[in-house]
Amino acid sequence: MILLDGKKVSSEIREEIAAKVAEIRKSGGKIPHLAAVIVGNDGASETYVAHKVKACKQVGFGSTLVRLEADVKEKELLDTIDDINGNDDIDGVIVQLPLPDHISEEKVIERIKVEKDVDGFHPVNVGRLFIDQPSYVSATPNGIIELIKRYNIETSGKHCVVLGRSNIVGKPMAVLMARKGYPGDATVTLCHSRTKDIESLCRSADILIVAMGRAEFVTGKMVKDGAVVIDVGITRVKSKKTKSGWKLLGDVKFDEVAPKCSYITPVPGGVGPMTIVSLLNNTLKASGKEIYS
Repeated sequence: MILLDGKKVSSEIREEIAAKVAEIRKSGGKIPHLAAVIVGNDGASETYVAHKVKACKQVGFGSTLVRLEADVKEKELLDTIDDINGNDDIDGVIVQLPLPDHISEEKVIERIKVEKDVDGFHPVNVGRLFIDQPSYVSATPNGIIELIKRYNIETSGKHCVVLGRSNIVGKPMAVLMARKGYPGDATVTLCHSRTKDIESLCRSADILIVAMGRAEFVTGKMVKDGAVVIDVGITRVKSKKTKSGWKLLGDVKFDEVAPKCSYITPVPGGVGPMTIVSLLNNTLKASGKEIYS
């Protein structure tokens, strides 16, 4: 069993990005700049945004953090996005999800200028992904693809089972694994909460990508010997064994599943770090106008 070390790989990619930024600075070019908008003070969202801002600093990007109160009116948030869209110094913008119930996530996502949509959530970017045109790809699926590439995991002709059909992970992940080329050319089954005989489908997977949001959903009996298992889930649960009183669990029961795998991601330290560097890569591309000139 080989551990897919997202922390190690993401560190290597950050160094690569930092080197590119250093070259840009040396030549007097435009330094990439990411803006993050956070609404309210949700603890998890605060943590995620803090990691993103810190990552920008580490690679030499500029960053702007915009904080809005939880009761902000939808129009004010949309106006804020308009201001960022019109700021030529800012290359990419993310609005941290989830948003308060009184704000339409759909309206917010569609308001972001497609050229600055480094989260890859805008319908234009999603549509371009589906027809295999250049686009900003959602950070988590893109991070998983990069992890597969860095470990030279074979995907052609393999049966890939994706658990979870979210717009952010499951659906784009299925498209990426099925598209022509490497990593891709897999035969993909997309499962969800209404899928019948999900255990049998999991056992048939050469590559199992789990994004259900259900702690330790996948057990040892659901995975065949030699499978590649990529765990996207992360759930915080109470624990008497840690100083903090909490521990993080993935969607895979690691201790049971790991001995059967050829490759597996840990939680934490697997997919999470790759998500952040994918966001940085998209921002670098936006700054260089690699997707939309």
